[in-house]
Amino acid sequence: MLKTENCFIVVIDVQGNLAKVVAESELANQNVHKLVRGGLELDIPVFLTAQAPEKIGDTTPELREILPDHFQFPRTSFSIWADQSMREALQKISRKQALLCGFESHICLYQSAIDLKRDGYDVWIVADAISSRSLINKELALAELRAEGIHLASVESALFSLLGDASHPSFRTISKIIR
Repeated sequence: MLKTENCFIVVIDVQGNLAKVVAESELANQNVHKLVRGGLELDIPVFLTAQAPEKIGDTTPELREILPDHFQFPRTSFSIWADQSMREALQKISRKQALLCGFESHICLYQSAIDLKRDGYDVWIVADAISSRSLINKELALAELRAEGIHLASVESALFSLLGDASHPSFRTISKIIR
């Protein structure tokens, strides 16, 4: 079960034209935004990453509106864990449950999830907040990740798992976010 005090969110490569060309891009981007807004409501640390932003582009303006003061971790490695500054930032917060969302499922999300799990993190892929340029790549990545013991969740199931109870002070706000 996800716990707010042990969880963090990493938004992987929701950037430039990539965010527009992935399969079901509108829905995937909307779900990333819902997850981020819910995470902020629950005081969960959120990290932004961008693969080669000088080539692909920066984090989308729509996501930047939600996270205007968040640092974008640029990297060339496919795995976020292979990037030293990202790895140090995650180690510094001392949380072990990783909620991953973003693009592309079969490359950066896949490699990041495997590396995080290998180093002792409890990794969750938010399946309705990820995509690839083709759905087959997303489906293959999810099948492989599941076989590796990576947890799968939806935005709604992840946020309600973090709430734990309808009496949580953020229940109404989270309910509005997911609608």
